[in-house]
Amino acid sequence: MLRRHLLGLGSLLLGGMTLGGWTLSRKTAKPLLLSARDDADGQHYAVGYRLDGSQAFATPVAQRCHDIVEHPAQPLALFVARRPGTQSYLLDLRDGRLLQTLESPPDRHFYGHGVFHRDGEWLYATENDLRDPGRGVLGVYRFDGERLLRERELSTHGLGPHQVSWMPDGETLVVANGGIRTEAESRVDMNLHAMEPSLVLLRRDGALISKETLAQAMNSVRHLAIARDGTIVACQQYMGESTDSADLLAIKRPGQPFQPFPVAEAQRQAMNQYTASVAIHDALRLVAVTAPRGNRFFIWDLDSQRLRLDAPLPDCAGIGAIANGFVVTSGQGRCRLYDCRRAEILGKPLELPAGLWDNHLHLA
Repeated sequence: MLRRHLLGLGSLLLGGMTLGGWTLSRKTAKPLLLSARDDADGQHYAVGYRLDGSQAFATPVAQRCHDIVEHPAQPLALFVARRPGTQSYLLDLRDGRLLQTLESPPDRHFYGHGVFHRDGEWLYATENDLRDPGRGVLGVYRFDGERLLRERELSTHGLGPHQVSWMPDGETLVVANGGIRTEAESRVDMNLHAMEPSLVLLRRDGALISKETLAQAMNSVRHLAIARDGTIVACQQYMGESTDSADLLAIKRPGQPFQPFPVAEAQRQAMNQYTASVAIHDALRLVAVTAPRGNRFFIWDLDSQRLRLDAPLPDCAGIGAIANGFVVTSGQGRCRLYDCRRAEILGKPLELPAGLWDNHLHLA
């Protein structure tokens, strides 16, 4: 009971407390950019950088990571294994020290994403059931003394779950079920002509609230961004023919069905049937999407749906919202900052290492 009280208290005091010099603030003047990155020799790292290019840490890890899940009250983050990885890494964000290598159970592997509950005690991670390949589960882990212990699992009510997020109430989970079956230690798709992608809302006890699909069965729902008003934006990867017309961005506004976000044909074609990451800037009411196969970065007005930016950016990868706009990483080129405070969006390169960044970033 005392531990739960302390975790909850930490969540409430994020604005001003410090732990060993770590400022508990969700939006700091000098955010720490967290991401997965490789070097030229293929060594995998969990990294933290300031936007001025200074390195906070670069921790070698055995398996490639994907998304980063920050603890709500302590200076910790879990770097989640990229599908079909079996190891995720809990790091101290003050110095990059590896606290725990979290192993998936023998008949499970990670799908790249997870979320901490707001009380800091529970982590939910998307996983593949290898006994029934593709059956999606959320591994439920209890945070106890700087370690994560697997307690149980919940069904995602779908196949191939990718990203999981919270609705603004902090109690309703949103899952992007990619709809694809994969075997152990494989990224080979087994069921392209029988895919079942879906957007699922469920309670923390696993009870299904809703399950919605898009019109095209081969349109894999992958990544999510949730606005403070409960608007859900999802970006897709289309697994059909390159000549097909597929809706690669979709939206679910409060009280409305899950449906395509209107994208003009020129931008849809530029996406090259693939989007990597999506982010929402709540204060500026903007939504941003990376399309690395098309080497394009896009920003739309979330409410009017007007296109604000269509910019070339080689192998653009992760996106994160900061006070004045978005930070975008690149797998091949320079990372950039886009200032969105004025009618004309201005982009500038950042003094961060160029290339070899994964498809996600988190700004702590």
